[in-house]
Amino acid sequence: MKLARKDLLGLEGAAREEIELILNTAGAFKEVLQRKIPKVPTLRGKTAVNLFFEASTRTRVSFELAEKRLSADSVSIAKAMSSAEKGETLLDTVRNLQAMKIDFLIVRHSAAGAPHFLASRLEAAVINAGDGAHEHPTQGLLDLFTVRERFGSFEGLRVVIVGDVLHSRVARSNVFGLRTVGARVTLCAPRTFLPKGIEALGVEVETDVDRAIEGADVVMVLRIQKERQDGCFLPTLREYAALFGINRKRADRLKPGCLIMHPGPINRGVEIEPEVADGPRSVILDQVTNGVAVRMAVIYLLSGGEVEHGVVG
Repeated sequence: MKLARKDLLGLEGAAREEIELILNTAGAFKEVLQRKIPKVPTLRGKTAVNLFFEASTRTRVSFELAEKRLSADSVSIAKAMSSAEKGETLLDTVRNLQAMKIDFLIVRHSAAGAPHFLASRLEAAVINAGDGAHEHPTQGLLDLFTVRERFGSFEGLRVVIVGDVLHSRVARSNVFGLRTVGARVTLCAPRTFLPKGIEALGVEVETDVDRAIEGADVVMVLRIQKERQDGCFLPTLREYAALFGINRKRADRLKPGCLIMHPGPINRGVEIEPEVADGPRSVILDQVTNGVAVRMAVIYLLSGGEVEHGVVG
């Protein structure tokens, strides 16, 4: 089975079959990552450019490793290293990259829609590595992969997403992805962190975290995005930690088997206490590991690769 699309720009509108294909392919690549030499020659001769106009550690390195594990040639460019600093437009920058015959453009940008704008103008496959507060599809997919790895399926699962939903591209991709595969999603945050009309996405909304996490199968904690705060959203971080932080007392009340997730980076002691982030319920580092396998799957499938009976062809 092949992925019938040129780009991966978001999970909104993605079919369940597409998501399952990516997750199944990621499963095959996770097996590759367990080998003594975790590398396959699948994309030898292909070139990927990672264009990151926002700071990133996990996502950028995860994409770079995924490309190297597939034997693709890989180049990474940060905004400070690009001609954008000299006034060049984003489109001119990527047109020049396209002229160098690249095959994949992985782009992170503060402007929502930037990857969509580029995808319609480039021959290269474009992968959205996070655009403003819009979507972060590979993070959503790796979160789904991690949940499925633990529970086997999504049917009947209740996932609670707690935190700065307003500014979170991770929350949006997870809402779209989780709803598509059959999970029930609850968003929990102060009213100032909940976009107006968010219920229209088919989620439940709760402003009391203790009520929200009762009976949850997964608690996904979002980072408080301090860089996007202007003092209007929260009285103090201490108050937020007391009212919405996932602390040890709250974690102890979760039902057996409930997972704690976080996309990182973590503000320890604010949205989550260190004992919980590093505790037995946490799968935060599993998410990071799975990110490489999921990104290998996305790049492989966008290159035209296919999977037969669970085997990467």
